[in-house]
Amino acid sequence: MNPHGYSGPASPGAAPGQRQSGSFDLSRLRLLLPFLREYRWRVAAALALLVGAKLANLGVPLLLKEIVDALSPDRAVLAVPFMLLIGYGLLRMSTTLFAELRDVVFVRVAQRAVRQVALSVFRHLHSLSLRFHLDRQTGGMSRDIERGTRGISTLLNYMLFSIIPVILEFVLVAAVLLTKFDWRFPAVTFVAVGLYVYFTIAVTEWRTAIRREANELDSRANTRAVDSLLNYETVKYFNNEEYEARRYDRSLERYETAAVKTEASLGLLNVGQSLIIAGGVTVLMIFAAQGVAARELTLGDLVLVNVLLIQLYIPLNFLGMAYREIKQSTTDMDRMFALLGQHREVQDAPGAVELPPGSLPIRFDRVDFGYDSARRILHAVSFEVPAGAKVAVVGHSGSGKSTLARLLYRFYDVQGGSVSIGGIDVRHLQQPSLRASIGIVPQDTVLFNDTIRYNIHYGRPSADADEVVAAAQSAHIHAFIESLPQGYESTVGERGLKLSGGEKQRVAIARAILKNPRVMIFDEATSALDSETEQAIESELDQVAVGRTTLVIAHRLSTIIDADQILVMDKGRIVERGTHRELLAAGGAYAQMWSLQQQQRSAAMVEAGN
Repeated sequence: MNPHGYSGPASPGAAPGQRQSGSFDLSRLRLLLPFLREYRWRVAAALALLVGAKLANLGVPLLLKEIVDALSPDRAVLAVPFMLLIGYGLLRMSTTLFAELRDVVFVRVAQRAVRQVALSVFRHLHSLSLRFHLDRQTGGMSRDIERGTRGISTLLNYMLFSIIPVILEFVLVAAVLLTKFDWRFPAVTFVAVGLYVYFTIAVTEWRTAIRREANELDSRANTRAVDSLLNYETVKYFNNEEYEARRYDRSLERYETAAVKTEASLGLLNVGQSLIIAGGVTVLMIFAAQGVAARELTLGDLVLVNVLLIQLYIPLNFLGMAYREIKQSTTDMDRMFALLGQHREVQDAPGAVELPPGSLPIRFDRVDFGYDSARRILHAVSFEVPAGAKVAVVGHSGSGKSTLARLLYRFYDVQGGSVSIGGIDVRHLQQPSLRASIGIVPQDTVLFNDTIRYNIHYGRPSADADEVVAAAQSAHIHAFIESLPQGYESTVGERGLKLSGGEKQRVAIARAILKNPRVMIFDEATSALDSETEQAIESELDQVAVGRTTLVIAHRLSTIIDADQILVMDKGRIVERGTHRELLAAGGAYAQMWSLQQQQRSAAMVEAGN
């Protein structure tokens, strides 16, 4: 259950992050209330400053009326009303001062809400299963989060400093009109405001669908661009720069069409709002002018009506923009909060325990598993890795070898049978405790776009600099790092693309060595290394594995001849098991694989000799 209680899209038929509601949905504000309560004194102070600004703003036209009347030719002007003019200036200054102080007081509330929600989404994404992250589109998702966090600040500011002020100003202006003028003035004002609000809401609801489409197309275009740039080398290999550009341009073209619709509909909204405001102001000024002509009202009253209406309609016009921005913000936030609504496929069971200290045997007991129901990967797989032993798994590509490591890490839950470590089913363990006890050198090493030191240090952030260097030396990469102009501070590029496959794999080995886990998994850990480096690192890996429970997923059979047991997998089943000698003597699938690799090795040596 996510910490904000968000249950995802309103309708199962809606696209992710979209709500099929045409109404003004402020449920997102409810999710932000905890952050407002945390800073309730700041919020109260901001609201007090807001009221002060509005009262000062209302005092300006009232004082201006007195100044105009005092200077009217109908009266004998004995002296310039300096005190009234000074008071007018002070009220003008107070309006701006209170408004700026309000913003200064409230800015921390808005920024803290943005920070906390963004952090919640970030943590939740890391808690989701591997299945979600394999299916995600990184570019579009990052854009969704960016727009969503920006929408939080917009929503808070517009709700507290646009909607509430306009309502307050309307109440104050209505009170003045009711007390100083006849019923026609407040009646016309109420009708104009009612028409304005109705028109704004109706047109904005229509525009929301257009905005959603534009957001979706924007995310798709960004996803297309990021995906293409992440696969830069592949694009170059196949000379497909123009092909990628055309695909990206098609996405931009669709977004362009939606963006034009958005702006056109905005123009329609603005014109309609201006017509309503102009009509209301014109009617009231006619009433006021008639009153002055009939000597029922003074020139000051005419000025008062004009300034009051301007002061009301300017923020009311801003209310239209505020409503649009709030609708846009909730639309933008929908997709981000939908991420919080994503179900955690793998989560700790109630009462989950930590792994006990000591050595850790591993047991797979009749494990059935498939990434989807239509395709089973593992079929009743059973084996044990005794504490401190080394067990190797071999087999053709797609036989299910790497899936074993993912299940041991509990990236997925098995559909049948069980996986246990230290005698405890992994589903009954706390995930951080489980993963802290396992180190892995994966076949496909992905590094952070940071320094070599950072990527090695990532294995154990509490390690000191000497331990990082020792781990690099054990992985036979220290000399290479020292040869670089910036040494350990050299950056590795996006996904480690500045390093060769072998260099990346040695960084991964150093990272696993630094972690110093009780269980080691080598998933074809030396597949990207040349034979000479492989032999050097194999001896180091053997030293690393001493005293640890070790699972080796191997392609080169020469690297696992010393394993305590070798499992041969085919189509998700274990078809042979035994030591290297036993499997060769059996003359089965393993013996055939060994013979083929030996022939390939001999052929490579002959070719190298020529």
